[in-house]
Formats: sequence, structure tokens, C-alpha cells
Amino acid sequence: MFEVQTIETSSLGDRSYLIDDGEVAVVIDPQRDIDRVLEVVAGRGVRVTHVLETHVHNDYVTGGPELARETGADYVLPSGSDAEVEHVAVSDGDVVEAGRLRLRVLHTPGHTHHHVSYALADGDGEVEAVFTGGSMLYGATGRTDLVSPEATDELTHAQYHSVRRLAGELPDGAQVFPTHGFGSFCSATPTSGTSSTIGEQQRVNPALTQDEQDYVDTLLAGLDAYPAYYARMAPINRRGPAPVDLSMPEKVDPAELRRRIEAGEWVVDLRERTAFAAGHLTDSMNVELGTNFVTYLGWLYRYGEPLTLIGESEEQVAEARRELVRIGVDELAGAAIGDIEDLADGRPLRSYPVSDFAGLAEAMERGPVQVLDARRNDERANGFVRGSQHIPLHELADRLDEVPQGEVWVYCGSGYRASIAASVLDRPGRSVVLVDDSYESAGKAGLEVRPADG
Repeated sequence: MFEVQTIETSSLGDRSYLIDDGEVAVVIDPQRDIDRVLEVVAGRGVRVTHVLETHVHNDYVTGGPELARETGADYVLPSGSDAEVEHVAVSDGDVVEAGRLRLRVLHTPGHTHHHVSYALADGDGEVEAVFTGGSMLYGATGRTDLVSPEATDELTHAQYHSVRRLAGELPDGAQVFPTHGFGSFCSATPTSGTSSTIGEQQRVNPALTQDEQDYVDTLLAGLDAYPAYYARMAPINRRGPAPVDLSMPEKVDPAELRRRIEAGEWVVDLRERTAFAAGHLTDSMNVELGTNFVTYLGWLYRYGEPLTLIGESEEQVAEARRELVRIGVDELAGAAIGDIEDLADGRPLRSYPVSDFAGLAEAMERGPVQVLDARRNDERANGFVRGSQHIPLHELADRLDEVPQGEVWVYCGSGYRASIAASVLDRPGRSVVLVDDSYESAGKAGLEVRPADG
């Protein structure tokens, strides 16, 4: 009776969905760059009548209002969302009808107070799928601390009951389609799997396998820092974001690029981390364009300050531009494109060595080594390189004076965050070594200290 198309945004750990009956379609939780949704709509040859949000999102800028305008659809938000943008408000028990599609609204607070899920029924009224937003995830639930510290405990209890409501009211065979959880910081704990059903979640979801207080205690204990830009997303989404702009930024020549760096502006090199280490412009910053690019640049960036990108190609810059608009970084000061030697315009490039945990072990055998751990607190709690200093990446810029001068080896869980930290630390007067390696190798190299080791 219906088809579900998934539009995945792996860089933010989110999924959007298009459901259609062959003629009419509904879109749930669309991202800002709606051209991807419109491409799927065109491919299916359907007409969008409703754009539904499970909640006002905290981790990305929605494309909902613009998609509704482009398609002539109703823009639907849960009642109580306090949105200023024009919308249709729905409450618990309401049914959204679109062609032969019937989606029943289930109030499932926890991720936010107003959060809802949408249960999709067939022609006989049997629920075949549920779109759970930030409520029931795959083997986890959405985090509950994004509204306010004061509301976190209340929302955590609410999340427990919301997930239990879904499991209690919906059939075991109903497919579960969450928006968050595929690496998203909106997940309270890591998720598992890429598809599931209500019956499967009965066996693995902590809200369904633990009693209420154990669930609450475990979730609260596991909450750690989330990207700083989250605080900006909900206000933008409540007001209604401006139409998306994916145009190429103005090109910047080498002389202007140098002026911006010397002025202390944000100049971010998108190249692969080892290429940056081999040669880069002094005082530029490296955030490799990859799966984690937008999360970590968004976490570190000070909104409103001039931001210039360095890319090897127009395609690379265009991809970065698309990622950045998803979190509301709309204004780019420009982009310098080409070979880094040409962009240096005769000035010497800086560089630093790249090693691994085995190399770090050899260095530590030769004598004292300054080591910096750029991982999060929750990762550090499970083990760390002996003698290492710990400053999470998102705190590093404000704590640079805590890192001693001289040589410092920098590591994280995979090398990605360490490469960003290395680029922040790499300034005249300091030597940096990037540990570009999986943290699992630290144990194999005999470097790891675990809490149980004392």
C-alpha cells in the first residue's frame, strides 16, 4: 500500500523519510537542503501534500517550511512547539490523511516536551510502521537534556513512558523509523542496527528492558557534552529558516587569503588530514571534509565570524557549503581553491609529522613525551594513554594555555579529532605530532590505562 524512501544525512546521524501510496506523499523531518527530497519526489512521480515534523529540531536547521512552500503542502508541527512559522498544529490522537495514507499522532515526550511520533496504518487500520523522531531509536532513546537542565529529569522519565507506550500500543511487526541515532549526538547512548521493528526493540531497547529508575539513572549518567551549535537550531526552526542558498562562495586569491589569516579570521582547510600535516598555511585550521566535518566545525565555530574555506576543488567547497547550511552557517566569506603551494604564493608552508600509537610507544621508551587526549569525557573514563593530558577538542581553544610549549603528541579515537586539535596547536614555537590511528591500537601498544587498573 505504501513505500518508504529514506534520505540519509550521515554527517549528522539523521534520516528523513518520504512515504507515498503511488500518487500522494508525506515527508517527515526533512533536512535544510530540500533538493535531495525533491529529487526523490520527482523519481517517484508523486505529489507531496504534507510535511511533518516529529519535533522542533535541536541538531539541524529544518527544510520543512521551504519544502512545504515549494510543493504546496501543509507544514505540520506538534501542538505546543511554540513555532512562529506558519503551520498546522496536531495533537495526540489526530490523524493526518494523505491519499490512502493514514498517520496517527502519538504524543511521545522525552526528547522534547512536544515531541510526537506518527503511526502509519494500512487500509484496514493495522499499523505497519511508526516514525519515532527522537523517541524510540534502534537500541537506544533520544537524549533528554537538550531543552534545559531543569527539565532533564522530568523528560527522562517521560521518555521512558513514551517508548513503553509505543511498544504497548503498536504491533510487534510494525517497522520503526527513527530520525536520530545513526551517530547523532541526539541519541542518549549509541544505537545499533539500521532497521528494526517494535518486537525487536522489546528485546533490546533499554526503556523496555530496564525498570524506570535504572533506565533514568543509566541515561543521565551517560549524558556528556553535545555540539555547541545545538543551542542555535531550535530558535531558528521556531522562527522559520531562510530559504537555503547552496551557491558557491566568492573566490579568494592568495594575497587576500593571507590577509584574512593574519587578521585572525577563521580559515579552514578541507583537505585530508595527512595532506594538511605535510604542508599547510601557517595559522590555518584543518577540518577534514568527511563524515564528521559539520559536527566538529559547527561545534568549534563562533557563529557570525568571517569563515573562509580552503579546498582542492570547487566540488569539495560545494560539499562543505551544503554541510554547513544544514546547521545554519549560511554566510561564507569566500573560498580559496587550488593547490596549496599555489595558494601559499611563495611563502613557506608549515608541516608536522604523522605517527601511530606504536610510534608513540617508541617515543615514550626514549624519554618523557607530552601527550594530549582530545576525546570526550565519556571516552576518557573508559581508558586513556598513561601520562596523557586530557582536554576535549571542543574545549581546546579556550584552554590552549594549559598545554605546555614544546613537542606534543595528539590522539583521539580515530585520528580525526586529533587532526583538528593538531592544527589548532600547530603554531610557531610549538611542535606537534599527529597520532593518526584507532584508539584500539593504544592497548596493543601497551599504552592504555583503564580505570580498573587504578
